[in-house]
Amino acid sequence: MACRQGSGSHQCHQSILLESMTALRIVFMGTPEFAVGVLEKIAEGPHEICGVVTAADKPAGRGRRMHSSAVKTFALAHDFRLFQPNNLKAPEFVEALRQLAADVFVVVAFRMLPKVVWQLPAKGTFNVHASLLPHYRGAAPINWAIINGAQQTGVTTFFIDEKIDTGAIIASKSIPINSRETFGSLHDKLKDLGSILAQETLDIIALGQITPQAQSTTEELIEAPKLSAANTQIDWHQDTEVVDALIRGLNPSPGAWSEMHHKGTVIICKIYAASPVENAHKGIPGSITATKSELLIATGNGQLNILELQLPNKKKMTIKNLLNGFSFDSENKFL
Repeated sequence: MACRQGSGSHQCHQSILLESMTALRIVFMGTPEFAVGVLEKIAEGPHEICGVVTAADKPAGRGRRMHSSAVKTFALAHDFRLFQPNNLKAPEFVEALRQLAADVFVVVAFRMLPKVVWQLPAKGTFNVHASLLPHYRGAAPINWAIINGAQQTGVTTFFIDEKIDTGAIIASKSIPINSRETFGSLHDKLKDLGSILAQETLDIIALGQITPQAQSTTEELIEAPKLSAANTQIDWHQDTEVVDALIRGLNPSPGAWSEMHHKGTVIICKIYAASPVENAHKGIPGSITATKSELLIATGNGQLNILELQLPNKKKMTIKNLLNGFSFDSENKFL
């Protein structure tokens, strides 16, 4: 091929290599929307997707109707061969994967794989993880980066080994975290970044240019444990910035929650959006100041102006809409 005038020698050389490389056969494994972005990018590239593995359908919602994963929906729409194993160690599933003769397995937001699976492909199995490893290993790296007030995060590709998120790093890309970032906004940015990194990782594997680096074992690591009722509950005694970060880190899913004393009973509310208020106050943390257009809740050192809230068995709504039909009195307070 001829390089364009003005192209750098490295860029030109890389383009020639990419055109001459042998396409890889890939099995993709993933479940949620984040994984779809990576799968879609790979499908647009030069490599062949010979199989897709995702979670089995599960009942969800009030009607308990069977729900398919986002990856399954995409795979069916593009006629990819689909697998939904209940048991990843089942001999018939392992043999089916072996028969695909894939060069590489690509894993994004999926279950922990047994060794009998991840050791199958000749060129390895790599994971796309939504953090800058070794920090934020675990199930919820995007959420915890925001909750902890991190200023930077990114995506990392690494070869899977016998522990969770500990394998040798292949490549990474970083981005800043904006001051008003939410889980939703950062999720979408990292999905796009992860899609690019996954494609680049496949290319360097195909070209034989990988130089994996062992993860650091000397620094104190920040973990990203699974979200639970316990670690998503708001503690109004904490500083405004801490409560605000928790709310943003859980918006739009699963939502930060708090108990509220209302008319002699305790109800559970989810708070999805809020804005810090700088004015000082002497109220007890959790106390409420309501006007016709605002709902202010006292924290350990200030107040939060609640913007979006969900009452039990109700839809999420803005505070303006909530205050049109829900009244707060002096006995109301968040616990």
